[in-house]
Amino acid sequence: MTHGLRACCIQWLPTPGAFDDNLEQGLALIDQAVELGVDLIVLPELWISGYDTARLATDIADSAEALSGGRMDEVARRAQRHGVWIVGGSIAETTASGIANTAPVYDRHGELRAVHRKHHLYPFTGEDVIFVPGDGVTTFEDDELGRVGINVCFDGDFPATVRSLSEAGVELVLQPNAYELEAAAYWDAWYPAQAMATGQFWVMTNQCGVNPSGAILGASKIIDPSGAILAEGPRSDGTVTPEASIVVAPLVITEEVEQARHFAALLH
Repeated sequence: MTHGLRACCIQWLPTPGAFDDNLEQGLALIDQAVELGVDLIVLPELWISGYDTARLATDIADSAEALSGGRMDEVARRAQRHGVWIVGGSIAETTASGIANTAPVYDRHGELRAVHRKHHLYPFTGEDVIFVPGDGVTTFEDDELGRVGINVCFDGDFPATVRSLSEAGVELVLQPNAYELEAAAYWDAWYPAQAMATGQFWVMTNQCGVNPSGAILGASKIIDPSGAILAEGPRSDGTVTPEASIVVAPLVITEEVEQARHFAALLH
């Protein structure tokens, strides 16, 4: 991985059901992030549809489309125009077997470099009924980013996922989320611990704010292999929706990071 790569989480609360408005806001936030000199942008989970559990099934069905020829083409064009990497959060993707919760990754030329379909579907909000699961973990290799792993939200909660990414030699994990307020303790404890245990950088973008049926935490994080939080977004307390935020940190390979990686290797 290139030393000093500037990673970015774009955090906000997309409006459930406002598909085209959400697209326009996301694109505008990408443009703002680029002005900060970022190299890598990660959008949140299901940012086109929004994530209000009471209406999620309808919003997913109404917003679902193929990766090519739809809204994601606009994201790919932004990646090409600005010369940045973009993880397009996740979207409802139509596939031959049903609708998947899918995270596409575009390189600096706007080329689709990886596709991850969420394989652990969150049963408490009905995702296991709405979506078809993916096949498992997704990794890819790049000269600039190194070996990269892609998760979507609940995928990363599973020790087996983290172990698989570690065994695959992943250096950098990119994870879009719609992680609820009630699970804040897990969000705050689990992911820094896993970054430390695996010697990986984690870039985790979350939605943030209050929907009619519940609150999404926010607190998007960029974590280094020592478990240090390099940058973090605002949080919702369940009563307020913070303004959209752009969370940026360079992924710097310091002596402490090298030591953390060495120690993590001893554990495996």
